[in-house]
Amino acid sequence: MKPTSIVASAIAAVAVLALGAGAAYWLHAGAPSASASSSASDEPATTPAVAPAQPGAVAALWRAPLTDVAGNPRALDAYKGHVLVVNFWASWCGPCVREMPTLADLSRQYAGKGVQFVGIGVDSKQNVESFLRKVPVDYPIFISGFGGADLARSFGNTAGALPFTVVIDANGAVRSTKLGEIVPEDLRHTLDAIGPKSAI
Repeated sequence: MKPTSIVASAIAAVAVLALGAGAAYWLHAGAPSASASSSASDEPATTPAVAPAQPGAVAALWRAPLTDVAGNPRALDAYKGHVLVVNFWASWCGPCVREMPTLADLSRQYAGKGVQFVGIGVDSKQNVESFLRKVPVDYPIFISGFGGADLARSFGNTAGALPFTVVIDANGAVRSTKLGEIVPEDLRHTLDAIGPKSAI
């Protein structure tokens, strides 16, 4: 079996487990709600609207206290000057897990074009570590804990729902936001419109 098929199969298995456990994708007061089990992708008619990003949202993202999976402090300001695709996700979020193979493919496609993909796990370190042992992801994954819901809200995701993806250009401007599973063609269109630019 090809490596990509193995990864896709592993991700599909994790997605089934997550959905079977009834895990919610909603984040209220910084924690998942046990009463909600729908997703933005499964029920587009009920997907909350995304508001404009708040002033200072990108600056707050640069200085957000994140850690890598080894527990080392990390900051996204290391990626200033590059086009950045930020995906807020969690291991218990079925739609998040389903879209990861697509994000990984796009990350590889745009790796030489000045575009950096990163994932922010709105989850515990233990959950993220366990997930990545089963499903390796080849772009950087950082952990915010449930405080990452506030970061997502600052970009207009008022419901704090997952998955949520933000595209920031090399000048630090928000170019697009997407609540729910990404549409690959739409993300490609956004990235191609920005072009392989770097402010460095």
